[in-house]
Amino acid sequence: MLGPAFVAAIAYVDPGNLVTNVTAGAQFGTALLWVVVLATLVAGPVQYLAAKLGATTGLTLPQLVAKRCSTPWRVAYWLQAEAVAIATDVAEVIGAAFAMYLLFGVPLPVGGAIAAVVGGVVLAAGDRLGERFLQGVAVVSLCVIGGAFLFCLTYRTPPLHALGTGMVPALPGDGALYLAAGIVGATIMPHAIHVHSALAQTHRRLRAHRADVILAMLFAGSINAAMVVVGAGALHGLSGEDFGDIARGLSERAGGAAQTAFLVALLVSGLTSTAVGTQSGEVVMSGLMRRRMPRSLRRLITVLPAVALLAAGVSPVGALIMSQVVLAIGLPLVLVPLGLLTSSRRVMGEHVNSLPVKAGLGAAIAAVTLLDAALLLEQFFP
Repeated sequence: MLGPAFVAAIAYVDPGNLVTNVTAGAQFGTALLWVVVLATLVAGPVQYLAAKLGATTGLTLPQLVAKRCSTPWRVAYWLQAEAVAIATDVAEVIGAAFAMYLLFGVPLPVGGAIAAVVGGVVLAAGDRLGERFLQGVAVVSLCVIGGAFLFCLTYRTPPLHALGTGMVPALPGDGALYLAAGIVGATIMPHAIHVHSALAQTHRRLRAHRADVILAMLFAGSINAAMVVVGAGALHGLSGEDFGDIARGLSERAGGAAQTAFLVALLVSGLTSTAVGTQSGEVVMSGLMRRRMPRSLRRLITVLPAVALLAAGVSPVGALIMSQVVLAIGLPLVLVPLGLLTSSRRVMGEHVNSLPVKAGLGAAIAAVTLLDAALLLEQFFP
């Protein structure tokens, strides 16, 4: 089954992933490749647990959280989840807008509006044509993005031994911890977990979900690793403070075709992933607040801050990386309830998590929490 996991996987190759991974490669070579691999190894089981939760209970993660929380806690949880979904969507709109600007000269605010509209159209078409349409869009998008970075790899790659050393855990130099947190936040994404729990409700076979998740995570993880390698090979030493720098660097060091491939990947990732961000917001609101916001209003809420940031001239690369770091800081707020619910026999019945799964998830939550704590200490007490 090529299904729900591939739709969720679009979130794993959004503009935030693209910028964070390429910047990590440009600044530190392949030294942070191990973070991408480890985060993907954690993301796979997490996405499967989200799918298992939805398939087994017939409810989404937000719905199950709402049933167990008092109104104040439910509202507080909704506010942070909604903020995460909107922030993610804003980042995706910004990425698509810059791709349109650099490819076609479309003014940034106009490009942001176009990206928001396209995301809404994709979701509306999915409502009309069924989930297979969204799954098809997801698979095609992943193939285009993966193909673009594979094309870039043919021009300039780091030495093979550098790939090996990149698998040795290390945080080389100032800024490495910040980027590592950004990679984790870009790879294990809260809104993808919410969406996956909703998409899995109509598919009850857990074996099919396992295969779906394995294939989707292998695909998305390979693309993320390729992003780091492209940054390490073609952009090493480049500051990459904005998309223009990255695009010019690719053009100068790998050629115009590589630059175009990169921008096409950025455009496709922004246009398709913004639909997932909007869908996540809908899942969160309907599950926690038992209400629905008109999709046009949600798109407006998304596009206004994005257009404001674009008009203000805020550094897009810095803003996108920071958004991924914020996602990493908020990640335990999704992982903890996911772990508690899937480890409850009362909720899951015979499909409750095994002891090794409980231990592994607990270790992952502890590791992410420690990473967040270390990052906050570094930022506030340098």
